[in-house]
Amino acid sequence: MENEEAMIRVMTMDDYEEVYALWMEIHGFGIRSVDDSKEGVARFLRRNPTTSMVAVMEGEIVGAILCGHDGRRGSLYHVCVKEAYRKHGIGQKLVQACLEALKEEQINKVNLIAFKKNTVGNRFWQGLGWTFREDVNYYECVLNEENVTTYNP
Repeated sequence: MENEEAMIRVMTMDDYEEVYALWMEIHGFGIRSVDDSKEGVARFLRRNPTTSMVAVMEGEIVGAILCGHDGRRGSLYHVCVKEAYRKHGIGQKLVQACLEALKEEQINKVNLIAFKKNTVGNRFWQGLGWTFREDVNYYECVLNEENVTTYNP
């Protein structure tokens, strides 16, 4: 791993099984029953075909980001790197690839949600210089009660 550089590329549906397995390995990771299903991710990737990324080393996906936009703002979801591969710049390269893809689509601002108890994630975003917003409140309205979030132990 020390000499090999992670290859960052656009995520496709062919990557789904391996990305889902990666999500299931991440401690505290929240998986939604509908949105993160194969059909849910396929819908997301059809809408955003060039902006989600995976990191590959030795033929294995070791990191992934779902990234999309609504034509105005970009959003990052499920930013993760396999624990054994962290602290090698892979997450930063994944984020940069997503930001470049969003710029290509003329998106000028990107948002993300990091749970307060996600210490590792919050440290990561602060380290990249992202701005923590204290001036907004986050609200949600659940339209599909079957879209249940479960958290990995």
